[in-house]
Amino acid sequence: MEKFDEILPHDRFNDELLRNVHPPDWVNPEPAKLYNLVVLGGGTAGLIAATEAAALGAKVALVERYLIGGDCLNLGCIPSKTIISSSRVSEEVKEAAGHGVKVLCGAEADFGAVMERMRRLRAKISRHDSVSRFRDMGIDVFLGEGSFTGPDSVKVSGKALRFKKAVIATGARPFHPPVEGLADVKYLTSDTVFSLSKRPSRMAVLGGGSSGCELAQAFQRLGTQVTLFHNKARLMDREDPEASSILQEVLSREGVRIVLGDWILKRVEVTDTAKVLHIERGGKNDNIPVDAIFVAAGRSPNVESLGLDDAGVAYNSRSGVHVDNFLRTSNRRIYAAGDVCLKLRFNHTAEAAAKIAVHNALLMNRKRFDLLTIPWCTFTDPEVAHVGIYGHEAPPRGIDVETLTEPLENVDRAVLEGEDEGFVKVHIRKESGKVLGATIVSKRAGEMIGELTLAMTAGIGLLQLSHLIHPYPTRSEALGHIADRFSHRLKQSKKETVAKTLASGRR
Repeated sequence: MEKFDEILPHDRFNDELLRNVHPPDWVNPEPAKLYNLVVLGGGTAGLIAATEAAALGAKVALVERYLIGGDCLNLGCIPSKTIISSSRVSEEVKEAAGHGVKVLCGAEADFGAVMERMRRLRAKISRHDSVSRFRDMGIDVFLGEGSFTGPDSVKVSGKALRFKKAVIATGARPFHPPVEGLADVKYLTSDTVFSLSKRPSRMAVLGGGSSGCELAQAFQRLGTQVTLFHNKARLMDREDPEASSILQEVLSREGVRIVLGDWILKRVEVTDTAKVLHIERGGKNDNIPVDAIFVAAGRSPNVESLGLDDAGVAYNSRSGVHVDNFLRTSNRRIYAAGDVCLKLRFNHTAEAAAKIAVHNALLMNRKRFDLLTIPWCTFTDPEVAHVGIYGHEAPPRGIDVETLTEPLENVDRAVLEGEDEGFVKVHIRKESGKVLGATIVSKRAGEMIGELTLAMTAGIGLLQLSHLIHPYPTRSEALGHIADRFSHRLKQSKKETVAKTLASGRR
């Protein structure tokens, strides 16, 4: 399959990866007469759907045209976080002197070794998503292009799979901007950037969302001069403005060149020495030479060549497969989960959606996806984690909201480790203290957001959180400080009421 060429270089680690997630000698099984569930797509949503259904005793077929494990394992979460980890170590070495540690003879990142480490760890983790593992669960795994041939049938590699129910979990792919000359310069996306073995000296990153900021910082720390382009007034413009401001300041301080606002990429050309971006901003033209271009301009759902029209499944090429709040498509037999149908395209969201889709499909449950409380995190340094609403979203909804913020400079652990740039911000209902949303900017913010996600899911307010004991010294104390502040305010109001009662002589 042609996309296998993107899993480069050809070394023992990538060979191990392919043996696990798309064995070259794999022979598809003979189809059963009828499947309880056919799953199209072997990424996170597809694998969870298949395993959930098999655990319920269903006869399941799983169809994957490329690599089992999908983007998360092969082209997304796993490789990116491995590289980010190495880049953080590199930055810590640079800052060692500030902690009283001398690094003799200097230190620099070995980009080839960083990428080899990524391939080694990705191959190791791929065992969990191996084809043989799902076969051993009793799932019929079909490797090849699958498409619907009717409302209750799928065709893959010339074989027909009939089903009672199906789940579409074909995911999404990087969006390719229609810019003159861009296709001719062999630009990078998440599909290809992890195949690099040589560090580019200069890189342009197009897109200042989560993935763009993560990899811009990582490559800068590993020795590449990065120029980050974003056509909004601030990076990560969907996040809390204060969080965006901190991250932008950090990236700029670390050397990332940031281009924001009203700019237009007119065309790209290749010269003898560089790939040149021709941009227009403020009515003036500018040429920026780089050695690599990484495009992080969003993702497009994989809905082409699936036979969705034949299946009676409504979809849109931009928004993906249309589903209701129960993840059912316009064909009552067929459900969808993951990036092919959801606005929030996160691995954990795909997993949660797949579980709901399978239970609704096979057990006729009425679980609603829209009622889930979904956190997310951008794995920059510091991390930016969020759950629930933002402060500006409350007034239009008629919610009387109060926002409590605790700067990390008030948290001893953050100060001691020299990482006090950030905050914990919690949005609550003004009277009850019920948690409605939160943003955390901190190292390990993704680990901290879980407590507030639980509070929201369980309907717990700050008063109840004030009774929790947070170990000292940890960053989670910031949550305790906010909860205690709310609790003390309630006690103070009661104290005033008691004083007035005593003063009146009624008791």
